[in-house]
Amino acid sequence: MALIRLLYRKPDGEIVFREPTSGDVPSYTILSHTWGKEEVSFQDMEAGTARSKAGWRKIEFCAQQATADGLKYFWIDTCCIDKKNAVELSAAINSMFRWYQKAVRCYVYLSDVSLHGEGQGGQSSHPWVAAFRKSRWFTRGWTLQELIAPAHVDFFSSRGDRLGDKLSLEEMICDITSINRNALRGDALSTFTIGERMSWAEHRQTTIEEDEIYSLLGIFNLSLPLIYGEGRESASRRLREEIIKLYKGTDFEQFSVGLDLSTLPQSVQFVARSKELTEMHQMLHGHSTRSIIVLHGLGGIGKTQLGLAYAMRHEEKFSAIFWLNANDNDSLRLSFRAVAQHVLKYHPSTSLLASIDLDDLDRVVHAVKAWLDLQKNTRWLMIYDNYDNPQISGNADSSAVDIRRFLPGSNHGSIIITTRSAQVRQGQRLHVQKLLNEQEGLEILLNASGRRDIQSDPDVLALVKELDGLPLALSTAGAYLEHVTTSFSDYLRLYKASWLKLQTTSPQLTSYEDRSLYTTWQITFDRIEQQNTLSAKLLMLWAYFDRQDIWFGLLRHINSTDNKWIQKLTEDELNFNEAVALLCSFGLVDIDRSLQYQSGPGRYSVHSCVHSWTVFVLNKEWDKGLAKLALTCVASKVPHTNEKDWWLLQRRLLPHATRQNVFIVDGKVDTDGLDWAFYNLGSLYKHQGKLAEAEKIYIRALQGYEEALGPDHILTLNTVNNLGNLYQTQGKLAKAEKMYIRALQGSEEALGPDHILTLNTVHNLGILYADQGKLAEAEKMYIRALQGYEEALGPDHTSTLNTVHNLGMLYTDQGKLAEAEKMYIRALQGKEEALGPDHISTLNTVHNLGNLYANQGKLAKAEKMYIRALQGHEKALGLELVPSYLPALNTMISFGDLFSRTDRKNMAKEMYTRALSGYTAVQGRSSTWCTKIEGRLQALQITPAKSETQHTPSMTETTVCGGSSAN
Repeated sequence: MALIRLLYRKPDGEIVFREPTSGDVPSYTILSHTWGKEEVSFQDMEAGTARSKAGWRKIEFCAQQATADGLKYFWIDTCCIDKKNAVELSAAINSMFRWYQKAVRCYVYLSDVSLHGEGQGGQSSHPWVAAFRKSRWFTRGWTLQELIAPAHVDFFSSRGDRLGDKLSLEEMICDITSINRNALRGDALSTFTIGERMSWAEHRQTTIEEDEIYSLLGIFNLSLPLIYGEGRESASRRLREEIIKLYKGTDFEQFSVGLDLSTLPQSVQFVARSKELTEMHQMLHGHSTRSIIVLHGLGGIGKTQLGLAYAMRHEEKFSAIFWLNANDNDSLRLSFRAVAQHVLKYHPSTSLLASIDLDDLDRVVHAVKAWLDLQKNTRWLMIYDNYDNPQISGNADSSAVDIRRFLPGSNHGSIIITTRSAQVRQGQRLHVQKLLNEQEGLEILLNASGRRDIQSDPDVLALVKELDGLPLALSTAGAYLEHVTTSFSDYLRLYKASWLKLQTTSPQLTSYEDRSLYTTWQITFDRIEQQNTLSAKLLMLWAYFDRQDIWFGLLRHINSTDNKWIQKLTEDELNFNEAVALLCSFGLVDIDRSLQYQSGPGRYSVHSCVHSWTVFVLNKEWDKGLAKLALTCVASKVPHTNEKDWWLLQRRLLPHATRQNVFIVDGKVDTDGLDWAFYNLGSLYKHQGKLAEAEKIYIRALQGYEEALGPDHILTLNTVNNLGNLYQTQGKLAKAEKMYIRALQGSEEALGPDHILTLNTVHNLGILYADQGKLAEAEKMYIRALQGYEEALGPDHTSTLNTVHNLGMLYTDQGKLAEAEKMYIRALQGKEEALGPDHISTLNTVHNLGNLYANQGKLAKAEKMYIRALQGHEKALGLELVPSYLPALNTMISFGDLFSRTDRKNMAKEMYTRALSGYTAVQGRSSTWCTKIEGRLQALQITPAKSETQHTPSMTETTVCGGSSAN
């Protein structure tokens, strides 16, 4: 790169040159502008006449702005190049792109844009927008590289007002220039096609016609001798020759072969994956040695289409591109014969190929490889598609392909391999996954269906979400909808109810040949089953779970003499890991990298479409035995509330429990002997705020226990007790009292008055009486339970401490605030020691102590407690899960009350809104607490402002998380 001559302002204000040196260039800023009359030249600066010219204003602006940005040096093209020196001028033009690229900042000075100018534009609040869109700066040839090269570009008006930067104005700039936003963001320009880069300059002009071409040198990372007077056409021809040499080499003509479109798969629904295409180009481009990419992923995820898109996008950068079918050995041999025939079409005298018998396929393979290995034939691309049956360890299939026999032996050229197996390791691997952008999925669906102007239809968006970024599923749905009048909502209904029939009646997709949605994974499954039957069985069992978050611990406690394979799968974690790893390697299963359960063990998920396939194809006949196994797994894992991280584990189990509930309601599972499972699922639903579901399944458990064990059995009575808990949570206090009294009488008779189960019911009756306002009766129950727990379990047991906690709540309701504080502090100290300071039960007491302080008017202390409680919940559960944890939501409500009392309305509104959002998600908008929170929000709008010293009356309403009940 040529030496750069920089300007700087001396302490006395004089602006002078910093002479160029061969050493490190200091940090500098750079000016981009359009030339006008009286620009300051290098000679003007040398002669000291620069200040007399109109262009001096830009130099002053640049100096002042650089100083404001903490930069000493700056560069301006009008005066920092000696244009009378042809050698310097040529060197500068060839280095210009890199000078702009290395600048810390680039200032774009728009002489035709005024901050307060009149005009119409896309941002009506900014009157300069219309002038900005029409600015001459966007029409000049040299400013193209000045926009793209620097990382940081700031735009200024004619008076030096900052209008924004390249990032904040990106949408408008893309609209004005049609330049790809990734190019503006700094992606390597080599990842864009030659034609695409040329198009960016189509409507730009330069004063000298040759400069239209010379201004593109940096865009293509090239240097050319400057020949002013040669004309635009000659300069353009020289540029194109250099571009071809850059990508295809100097000897490309003797190896140049046109693309054979007849060998390529069709691509009608592909949506560009710009991130993957960029990664591929970085892996393949600019290497002097051979580069290999392995695209691996689920069948139907778009690997072939991605390889095709890369080939079409970068065709001009290779001397030859060949597409081969690597499905089996015979297909590969025939593909090599097609390559030989195509090369001979362009180069009939090629000795390596002209003399061989094209029917001798093994010799053809050898000859084509030899041609590719020629020393000067270095710029080819070979794409080996559908390498799905690789000859690797563990694959006993005699028809498996050893791709090494078909790879050229030389250390040059580029290779792309597509495969469903993650065990292929011939090169750098790129895992092709589902489309994360729903807009891309929407485009595939709309393109395939031919239906337009329905992007905002909620049924369309629901279908796109259901098909979850799988291109093959989206294309299949679109092809079906193209030929029928079925609505998107009807298709979604059919998809869920009659998956297999819907797929078999869908039109065949030419772009996927014989790989229809309902068969594409069967080939993979058959190969998996050959290698490990446990993998195949695990996938079949998966149909009866939710598709996400399967882990070893969920399955490990299954005991079934009828399913020996399950015992083998779960007797050793290594067996499970081996089985699931094979499913992952073929893309049918993915590692679930969700951050929701950071403390949980390794977990795995299947794509939603693959899950549908396991339900409707792998398990054509409903297997009640497998359904029962799944129900047993889920119910066995429901933790007791005293266990560490019990709520997090329940949260993980909830989707699986929801799926089991559907089977139970539909009668699709053998429920004999599973009353305990219903009981556990009822407890899970209750603690997760799913109260209606909990009630139904508790009643189912109770009926089962009563029928099998009788009305007075311990298990029956425990279920009665928990049903009472649920009714109390629902606010059905009369029903709750009936349940508790029945449970208490039964427990006293069967177990005695001091048994733990009896005391649990006594304790719960205390909670109920407190809710009913029967405070004296509640106190009696609590004291009886407390004395019993202390004697049976000790003063520091969690059951004892929960009762102490609830006595604190009761004393608060009775107005005995000093006694309440003693109870809370005892409970808090005991829980901190027994469970830890961040246990959610400890935080429950912290929250209620905050409520007490609020009622005492100790608002600073209350705020500290609320902060500790909320931060503790966020730390224990993570930010993603806090909005679904009811005690955390209750803390938000109390925090909102506190902020409201201290006239911090915006903060109160924020807390109430967060709580309302959470309760809406968990219990529905019509729930009691949603109504209460909405009332609080409305009150914020109408309550007159208060001074900081005024407070609302003490809260009389306690939050719902204070109670503790036995499970």
